[in-house]
This record gives sequence, C-alpha cells and structure tokens, in this order.
Amino acid sequence: MVKFRPAFFSLFLLVVVPIMLQSSGILPFDYRLEELENGLKVVSIPQPDQPEVISYYTIVRSGSRNEIEPGKSGFAHFFEHMMFKGTKNVSIEEYTNFIIQLGAGTNGYTTDDYTCYYVVFAGRENLEEVVRLQADKFINLYYDEEMLKTEASVIEGEYYASVSNPSRRIYELLRDTAFEKHSYKHTTLGYLRDIMDMPNQFKYSKLYRTRFYAPDNAILLVVGDFDHDQLMKLVQKHYGGWEKSNYELVTPEEPPQTKAKRAHYDFPTRTLPRIAIGFHGPAYSEEKIDKAALDLLAEIAFSRSSSIYQRLVIEEQKCLSLDTSFYNRRDAHLLIFDAVVKQEKDLPYVEKEIFKEIEKFKKEPVSEELLSDVKSNLKYSFINDLDTTDHIAGELAFYINLATDPGTVNKLFDLYEKVTPEDIQNMTKKYFKKTNSTVATLAGGKAK
Repeated sequence: MVKFRPAFFSLFLLVVVPIMLQSSGILPFDYRLEELENGLKVVSIPQPDQPEVISYYTIVRSGSRNEIEPGKSGFAHFFEHMMFKGTKNVSIEEYTNFIIQLGAGTNGYTTDDYTCYYVVFAGRENLEEVVRLQADKFINLYYDEEMLKTEASVIEGEYYASVSNPSRRIYELLRDTAFEKHSYKHTTLGYLRDIMDMPNQFKYSKLYRTRFYAPDNAILLVVGDFDHDQLMKLVQKHYGGWEKSNYELVTPEEPPQTKAKRAHYDFPTRTLPRIAIGFHGPAYSEEKIDKAALDLLAEIAFSRSSSIYQRLVIEEQKCLSLDTSFYNRRDAHLLIFDAVVKQEKDLPYVEKEIFKEIEKFKKEPVSEELLSDVKSNLKYSFINDLDTTDHIAGELAFYINLATDPGTVNKLFDLYEKVTPEDIQNMTKKYFKKTNSTVATLAGGKAK
C-alpha cells in the first residue's frame, strides 16, 4: 500500500519543464503541459468560453498491453472496477454522495493501452474538492483479499456477458490467433481461465498496482473554466506525495508472421455469420508515414461510399455491415476488415472480395482528388467534435495516452497532409500480404 504523505505547494517541487502553448495546427486552443517531480504530467486546457464546466480526466497508461506475465491477464480491467470502491479516508458512499450533490458525471473505461477515469462537473469553486478526492482515490486506494474475490466474480459475469455477443467473440478469437507473443494477444477483459484464477492472485494484484498506478505512469487532463496556476497549486498540494514507481514496461516482441492463419468459432446459438480479417500493422507514429497512409486507405477503400461497400452491402446485399478497424496503439497492432454476412454460404465469397479489393489498391493508386477530399473530411470531423469540454477531453485522452502531449494531434494531421497516392500504394503492398493475414470466421448454431 502506497502511503500518502501530505505535501505543501512549493515551486521547488516542480520539475522545470517549459509550459508549451499550441500556436498552429488543427487544435483550435492553447494547452499547457507541466510535470511534477514525481513524474505526474498535467495537461491543462483552460476554456473560459465554456463557463462553469470542467472535465477532469485521469489517464493511467495501464491496459491489456501491460499484462505481460502468462496467467495474469485482466488486471487492468480489474483496477478500473476497484477504483470505484472507496479508500480508507473516503468511503464509496461519501464519494457517491458528493458526486450526486455536485450533479457531476463520473465513470471509467479500459483499453489495450490505458485506463481512463473522468469527472465532469460545474463550478470553479468545486475544483479543489474534486482534485482532493481524485488524488485520494489513486494514492489511497484500498481493497482486501475478500474484496478481490467478490469483484473477480463480478468480472467473470461481465466476461460471459461480453462473449455472448458474437462480434466480441470473433474479435477475441482473431487476436488470440493472430498474435503469438505480444500481450495484445488477449483483450482487455483477459482470458476466462485467468479471470477464474484472479481470486488467488491477491499478491500479484498489489504488484500490478505498484507498477502502474503511480504518478510516473499517469497523466491528468483538465479542460474547462478554471485558472491554470490555481490548478497546478491544487495538483501539487494533493498529488505531490504520490510515490513514483520507476517501473519500465517491456512488452514481448511479436515475431513476424510468415504464413496465413485461420480460425473458426461455432457460436452456440443462432446468429448471423461473421468474418474478420486481420493483418499485422504498424504502431502509432506522428513521424512515420505508414500508419497515417493506412488510415486514409481505410477511409477511401472501405467506407460507406466505397465501391466494395456499395457492392456487398447495398447492391448484392450479401453483408449487413462492412467495416475497418485500423487501431492506433502504442505497439504494432492489427489492421482489421470485418463483415456481418447474411448467409453462411457467402462467407468464402465475402472473404475473396475483401482480398480482391485490397489487391486493387496495390496496383492502382488512389486519385489525388479523392485523397484530398478524405483528408478534408477527417480534419473537419475532428474539429467539429471539439464542441464541449467533455468532447475535447474525451478526444484528446486517447492521443495523450499515445504520446503524452496533445501536440501529437497537430503532428498527426500534418502527416496526413503529406501522404501521397504512392505512399498509400506502397503501404498497401508492405502490410497486406497473404502471409501476414489471419482470417477468423463465426457461424451460429443450428436450430433444434
């Protein structure tokens, strides 16, 4: 258990890190980035034109990526649950009553790379109490072995509820088949066998918390109507005693895939068949052109206006849906094409058409005009989503997890502008090789 030591604000306790102001790029506002001596980063985005509303996000860089030991999956998600159980200082009842009286919204979610907790509330006068209570949650989190066992049962029930969804089941199958070594092999819920063993892993849970629920693995993102200097005084006062971990995560290196893989799951009840095709792709980068080019390819080749979507979904009506998921992740992840197919007999046809469409973009560069239109659409869609403090924080939390600095968004969109039709063609050839593919299919059980 990390002990909380009260700390008083002192300029000498702040690391000398320049405050960075956004001056040009897609982000339509200034931001500031500071770091405490214990490694806690604070991203501050004052929004005086959003009177009274403040969105307070805590980003912990803890996801399924961090679960590197065999048999220990699911703990990132476990801690998302436990962070809402109260501390020895503030019970969950006290915290809940405060949130209700404040009229605030609060929740959390877990991803492959990070877990995010947020409070959206009104009133500058409530900022200190929110900072105090959020700091207490992270510094003084308390649970015992019985609480772990109880929550493990809840998580097991959540797992069963999740995999009763055929789309989630096929996604789990695809990842487990495509990855050999990297911890992206399992989803954020983890493997069922590990969840069932979680009640026996109290000691490991404490180790996980020490490693990752530490200031040098966390970022505060605050957006709204507040004063930056006041915020930093409050953060130093309430988070200054949080002890850093100094743990450096080294994820297992995924070997190159050298032959095509396949997997099938017979769903126990009747459902529409599904197919998911994954290719190992690049990690997020604000400098290398690879992922940016592939993002644009996804919009051009498989969006609702694309030729294959129009053919398979609208004209031939073979598919109920056709989508792409080209994830931005801290390490190399999967580039996924997936479809819900109306009849099982059409699964091979849909698979063939997806591969055929990919081959087309290896041979034919996209048009300059279409590429320009897609770039503009991505840009203005992003800007239009930044209309409230919560939308700003929600959008930026994802990118801040990847690069710790919201300025990465400016660099990413600058990179999009540099992508040429030849870049897209080259990246298609580089990543979409048959030997680099994994095909997962799912079909429902027969009526009895």
